[in-house]
Amino acid sequence: MTSLQLSRLIGDAALDRKARGVVRIDVRPRTTIADYFVICEGDTDRQVRAIADAIQEQGRAVGIHPLATAGLEEASWACLDYDSVIAHVLLPGERAYYDLEGLWGPARALRPRRSPAARPR
Repeated sequence: MTSLQLSRLIGDAALDRKARGVVRIDVRPRTTIADYFVICEGDTDRQVRAIADAIQEQGRAVGIHPLATAGLEEASWACLDYDSVIAHVLLPGERAYYDLEGLWGPARALRPRRSPAARPR
């Protein structure tokens, strides 16, 4: 699976748990720590955990596991490191304060993919 495909899988998993403001940032021109950041937010610490859990479940379903996770206990900012893609799931206040999109550059909003059956003909 390419890093772009993994970023899409992570974004879709977050959207499945009703994450808000899901974006992908291509950080390849700026750093070697990852290819993409996927950033989103949940309204409560419980939703942040649920989004992070969904991301891990979707990854496990295709045989991918995070190298490291952080912040799942407090759940104001959960970080899941998949090597080429790093997922950040934050509470709205944390997201505004740290402004990762402003720090790392232009973000591309991710929208739910529609199943082939749901596409208009």
